[in-house]
Amino acid sequence: MPNFYGAPEISIYEVNRKWRDGENFILLDVREKSELSKARLDHPNLILSPFSRLSTEKLAALPERLLKKDEEIIVICHHGIRSALVTAWLRQQGWHRVFSMEGGLAAYAREIDPSIGAY
Repeated sequence: MPNFYGAPEISIYEVNRKWRDGENFILLDVREKSELSKARLDHPNLILSPFSRLSTEKLAALPERLLKKDEEIIVICHHGIRSALVTAWLRQQGWHRVFSMEGGLAAYAREIDPSIGAY
């Protein structure tokens, strides 16, 4: 389903399959610190970079590993709105393998793994 920002999306089912199959990708969580205790994925390549910090510090807010533009990055947030915005922005900056997780963690918890928590 297209989003307002025109950012490419990946379904929660595809993310789950990639994770289950051991594919290498970065999961970029752009939620705020206050949200992290409410729902959380324990992915080995999870990187936290809050949306508020990205919006003020821009590329300087990205950890060094994210500066490699050839890495596959799946951006997540609560419902998929902030992740779509960050995905569109990263693509404008030259990243090509970045996708927003459609429906966010709320959809992932509802459809795939309720143990991660919901809010």
